[in-house]
Order: sequence, then C-alpha cells, then structure tokens
Amino acid sequence: MVESPNRIYAIKTTAKQERTVADNIEKVSREQKDIHVMAVMVPEELKGYVLVESPDSIARIEQLVELIPHARAVVQGSTALSEVEHFLVPKPVVSGITEGTIVEIIAGPFKGEKAVVKRIDTGKEEITVELYESMVPIPITVRGDSVRVVERSEDAS
Repeated sequence: MVESPNRIYAIKTTAKQERTVADNIEKVSREQKDIHVMAVMVPEELKGYVLVESPDSIARIEQLVELIPHARAVVQGSTALSEVEHFLVPKPVVSGITEGTIVEIIAGPFKGEKAVVKRIDTGKEEITVELYESMVPIPITVRGDSVRVVERSEDAS
C-alpha cells in the first residue's frame, strides 16, 4: 500500500456538534480554493473530535478552524492513516452482546419488551431472544440493531 502525502488532523469540537462541524468544514473547503480537504470523518467513538485528511500544513488547518463555528482547535501534530484505519471498519451490530444478556427490544412487534439473549449469530448480525415475562419461552430472532442492552450477564468480562 502506497502512503499518501496527506496527513490526518484531529479537530476538537464543541460536544455533540461533530456532525455540524464536519458539514461546515466540507462547505468551507469547497468555497476556499486555497484550503484542501480530501476527507472528513466523524468517528462515533471519538466524542468531541472530527478527523480531517489534508495535504496542507497544520497552520492552514488552523485557519480553516477559525472559519468554522463550534470548531475549537487543531490537536498539535498529524497522524498517519494506519492509526485511524480501525475507525473505517464497521463494527458488527451484535458486538458486546453475550448470551444471558438482558436486552430491550426497540423495534418491531415486540417493541418495549425485555428479553434474555439465548443465541448470537454474528454472521447474520441477528440474536435469538426469549421474552422475559412470557409464560411459555418462545425463541424470537431479531436483528442486532433492534435491541438495546439493559443489563449485561455476569460472566461477560
């Protein structure tokens, strides 16, 4: 893999304004032809930060930040693509859910019901649950993004 001449800068933002800052960076970089932004990324795991890929110097990125509301500062130094590559790979929806975990179903006909996870199919990103308060345990298969973890099982570490 050929390393690009672009650098990745982390820009500190106001809390919960990452998406707004990213949209404004993209808009301003289109209008300002002397500021080059190749890509903007808002990783879910990095609260309060936006990552910007650019061939420009840090001084040029600092000028960009001054034009953007809710953008606070550029973290000194740049980073390599290899350091942020893990943000580019989507995590499976069922990661962090283990058998025995208590979940709440947040979509579908059983919305609002609590259930216990009985089986996890990571390939299909589905989990099989049994409703918590039902008289007869009936296994129900739901998508991993249709549940919210309420209580983790004790054996999960």
